[in-house]
Amino acid sequence: MIERHYFKDKLIRSFDFTFPFCIPNSCNDWENIYDIPELTEEQKKEMINSPFETKSDSFYFANGKLVMHNKAEYDYSPVQN
Repeated sequence: MIERHYFKDKLIRSFDFTFPFCIPNSCNDWENIYDIPELTEEQKKEMINSPFETKSDSFYFANGKLVMHNKAEYDYSPVQN
């Protein structure tokens, strides 16, 4: 699995994960904890003030072949009541 995070089309961080073999038709789970890049206060404010400009792409591979690609967009702006 490869996961990439962008802000305004600039790559913030890229992660590469390798998962162990799982028996077909079995239920499995595992947890990966990874560090996020340090952001300045200015960068944080810019992300908050730019809804949906923070994005991620997740690529899932099996036997070296791309089997799924997820895209996500994030809105960190405060919730309006």
